[in-house]
Amino acid sequence: MTDVATSLPGPVLDHVVINVMDRLDPALAAYEKLGFQLTPRGHHSLGSANHLAIFGTDYMELLGYEPGNAGNRADLWRHPPGLTGLVFKPGDPEARYADLTRRGVPVDRPAEFSRPVDVPGGSRDARFRVLRIGAAEVENGRTFFCHHYTPDLVWQPAQQVHPNGVAGIAEFVIASTDPARTGAIYERMFGPGLLKAVEGGLAFSAGVPTVSILKPEVIAARFGIAPELGPDGTDHMVALVYLTRSVDQAKGALAASGVAFAPYGAGVVVAPALASGVITAFVPAA
Repeated sequence: MTDVATSLPGPVLDHVVINVMDRLDPALAAYEKLGFQLTPRGHHSLGSANHLAIFGTDYMELLGYEPGNAGNRADLWRHPPGLTGLVFKPGDPEARYADLTRRGVPVDRPAEFSRPVDVPGGSRDARFRVLRIGAAEVENGRTFFCHHYTPDLVWQPAQQVHPNGVAGIAEFVIASTDPARTGAIYERMFGPGLLKAVEGGLAFSAGVPTVSILKPEVIAARFGIAPELGPDGTDHMVALVYLTRSVDQAKGALAASGVAFAPYGAGVVVAPALASGVITAFVPAA
């Protein structure tokens, strides 16, 4: 089998998704208290709604539904609230789909959707093409590729400035009692040799960020917070670490909003109860 075509990038993080269900307003308020600038509410053509925190090359999405729309995208709301989406940039989406198919990776047919974005002079549609890895491959969450036809409508400079100084995502953490099993889908997606052994699990680079698949006890020791596994002890995406231009700036934003935090190496960590179920840390950018 031919390895990843040279025209296709290896894993590069596009964005992460936090499932907030019907609690879009509380989630927006919580993340503003954490010092993020969130975009105005977006409404997908598929029926879901969101707010984004836009960084340099990636972003965080609060995804949920408004009253009366729980039946739209009902497959998403079966996942537990919290971190549920790990999303990569595909490069050429058609070539990526062909490559995944050659590798025997279960992947849905490419799908497209949009959402209106207010811009000076009116409104334009931000348009996306996604390749979703088969639902059975990822417990309590989703992994997919997202191609942006209109990246200028997402990465708007005015929306990339955050009171907490965050410039990007440093780490995405998955709790698993069997990291080798959990990580296998990513080696199938991107090729052998992707996963590297780390203390208590496995990890791989996704551009600047690292995706870490760790045993729960290792996560608890690192963050000082025990992660919540999925039903019956299944895998759960549990933590995000953000790069901030200034830890003092992040601390100031948190303190100004009355958000409690604790030391985390050279940075700080916030309990998941204050971040829509996600262990949330801020560390200094290099």
